[in-house]
Amino acid sequence: MCFALHDARLSLKNRYHRPMTKTSLSKLRLLVMVVFAVTSALGVVVQTQQRGGTPQTDKIQPVNTGANPYRVIRDWAQLNLEARPWGGSNGVAIDRDGRSVWATDRCSPGTTPGCLGTKASPVHHFDESGKEIRSFGGGMFVWPHGIHVDREGNIWVADSRGPSADDLQKFPGEGNKGSFVVKFSPEGKVLLTLGKPGLRGNPPEALTDPTDVVTDPGNGDVYVAESHTDVTDPNLVGRISVFDKNGKFLRTIGKAGTGPGEFRTPHALEFDSQGRLIVADRHNHRIQILTKDGKFVREYDEFGRTSGLAIDRNDTIYTADSESTERVHPGWMKGIRIGSLKDGKVTIFIPPHPVPNAPEGAMGEGIAIDAAGNVFTAEAQLRGVTKYVRN
Repeated sequence: MCFALHDARLSLKNRYHRPMTKTSLSKLRLLVMVVFAVTSALGVVVQTQQRGGTPQTDKIQPVNTGANPYRVIRDWAQLNLEARPWGGSNGVAIDRDGRSVWATDRCSPGTTPGCLGTKASPVHHFDESGKEIRSFGGGMFVWPHGIHVDREGNIWVADSRGPSADDLQKFPGEGNKGSFVVKFSPEGKVLLTLGKPGLRGNPPEALTDPTDVVTDPGNGDVYVAESHTDVTDPNLVGRISVFDKNGKFLRTIGKAGTGPGEFRTPHALEFDSQGRLIVADRHNHRIQILTKDGKFVREYDEFGRTSGLAIDRNDTIYTADSESTERVHPGWMKGIRIGSLKDGKVTIFIPPHPVPNAPEGAMGEGIAIDAAGNVFTAEAQLRGVTKYVRN
C-alpha cells in the first residue's frame, strides 16, 4: 500500500506541476482513501482464500470432542525392502483381501523434491503385521498422493504435482513426470495411465495436479479429483474428471467455487453403499454428497478441514483432518472424526498426535479402515503409517 500512496502523490505532482491547492489536496485525500479501500478489500479476499471455509461452514461450532475407543500404534509399517526412511505419506488403502495395507510416500521428508531425482519405490504393500511385502513405482512419480484399490485388486495412484522450474534446474530431464494417474496390477505392472505425465491441463489429454482417484464398484468408471493447485490462483481448478474403465474421458463434474457441487481442493473421494459419490472438499471445510452424474445431494459441515475419508459397509464415515489450525480454521482441532452418513453427526473424535513445540499437534492425511475395524492413517508430517486399534 505504501507504493500505491507514493504513486498517487507523484501522479498529482506531475499532473499539476505547481504547489498543491486545497482542491488538489482534497483530490489527494480522496485518492488515498480509494487506494486504501481497494487494498484493504483485496487483503480480505486473500485472507479468506487462505483461511478457507464458506459462509455456511463458518456458522458451525467446532467439533473437537467425542468418544475415543482407539489405541494408537505409531510407525506401524516399516520400509524393510529398501531399508530407507519414510518420506511424507498422503495415501493409504486396504487391499481387496480386507487385511493387508497399501500406502504411498513422497520419497523425501519435505514437500520438495518429492520423488524427483531418486529411483526409490513409493508404492508399498504391507501384511497384517506392518511388514512390507512389495514395493514398486520407482522413477515414475513426483508426488505420489491418493491411492485406491479397485474391485479387481488393481492399484490406482494419483501424482498430484509436476516438477517446478526450480526442480528442473536441479533435476534436468525429469520434466516428463507428475500430474497424472496410473493403474497398476498388484505386482506393479502398469496397466493404464490417465493424463500425460509432466503436462498440466484439461482432460482427456491432461490432468491438473490430481489429488485422489476412486473407481465405481458397479461399472468400473474412474473418478479423478483435481486439483492440488494453490487456492489463491485466479485460474484455480476444482473438478472431478470421469473416465470409463478403459480410460475414455466421459465428463467433468463441478468447477472451482464455494457453491453446491463446486470445489476448492477436492482432496479425497469414496462411494457409499448407495452408489453416491462422497467428496472431501477440503478448503471449503465440508463433505459433499453427489450422485454419480454430479448432482448435488447434500453437504455435511461437522467433519472439519478433511484431507482423507473412508466409508465402511454401514456407511460410517471416517475423516482425517490434517490441516486445521487457528489460522486456517479457527477453533477447530486436527484429528479423526467418525460419524454417520445418514445424519452427518460426529460421534467419535481422535485427537492429534502430540508434537514438540507444536501445540496443534499432527494428524495423518489419508485414512482407511480394514475388515476388522482397524483404522490406518498416512502421515504427511510425521511420515509413515499409524494404526488405530479399537479397544
